[in-house]
Amino acid sequence: MRYCVAATLLVLALLFGLPWLTAEAPEVPGGEDPEEPPVSVDGDVVLKVWDGSAVQEMTVAEYLPGMVRGEMPASFEIEALKAQAVAERTYLYYKLETGGKANHPDADVCMSPDCCTAYSSAEQSAERWGDKAEEYEQRIQTAVQETDGLVMLYNDEPILAAFHSSSDGITANSGDVWVKDLPYLTSVASPETGDTVPNYYSVKTLTAQEFQETFTKAYPQAQFSDDPQQWITGAVHNDSARVETVNIGGITVEGTEVRTIFGLRSASFTTEADAESVTFRVTGFGHGVGMSQYGANELARQGKTWKEILEWYYTGVSIETYRP
Repeated sequence: MRYCVAATLLVLALLFGLPWLTAEAPEVPGGEDPEEPPVSVDGDVVLKVWDGSAVQEMTVAEYLPGMVRGEMPASFEIEALKAQAVAERTYLYYKLETGGKANHPDADVCMSPDCCTAYSSAEQSAERWGDKAEEYEQRIQTAVQETDGLVMLYNDEPILAAFHSSSDGITANSGDVWVKDLPYLTSVASPETGDTVPNYYSVKTLTAQEFQETFTKAYPQAQFSDDPQQWITGAVHNDSARVETVNIGGITVEGTEVRTIFGLRSASFTTEADAESVTFRVTGFGHGVGMSQYGANELARQGKTWKEILEWYYTGVSIETYRP
């Protein structure tokens, strides 16, 4: 009897067990094996950040969105935002390669626009953006994540990826503003206009006394005659139409310094003077070197990709994944 039961069980196993033993593993829905999530280059790079009171460590993936939030309007075209993300990532890697600043010797970068670049946290930005916060934050994250690890290189090194708000139809050579000409920071046409840039034209008027007092604080030897037409003379413009030098009170001064002394929005300015006041009429905003942000937005509106925008403003660069 036991032999019959055992034989029966063996037959059942052969009939029903073998198909189960030889069956293939079930397929994943959709017919494909799940893919591993992409590895984030930005998530592997750690920065030392001076937040104004202490040094904290953050990955580029954590820090970079705050830079883009702080430096470019989130309402800009997504291709312009991607160009901004790559420019700022490149700036970070440039700082990692070249070292920090005297203002924060123990940190790679800081959150001050007067020293490094502006930074805005998700909470600060959400308060500023109001009911657009969710949409705008997604745009910022998309710009950063879809360009993960990509930087601009010249001779296989990260460039000084300078940028500014807007130009007077043309950007400046780096040597026009700073000491050194850099081959990738050359003057190029920029398409923004007064129709596309808020406060593209600005006016600053000082009383004659304010003007003279402000300038003589910087140059005590300056002399102002009774003829206001002689206070500001001999303006020389460089190839980017900005004031290269100008004579004020008998002193020849660079246009970039005049901008600093009088708090002008750019070095693209004209002047008018009379016995009562001095007026500066200014076009654009910023030092004028590298990418114009409003120009980038206009190029994006015209159909340019973020890569084309960067190649427009940064001469001869390659755009590659880079690990510092």
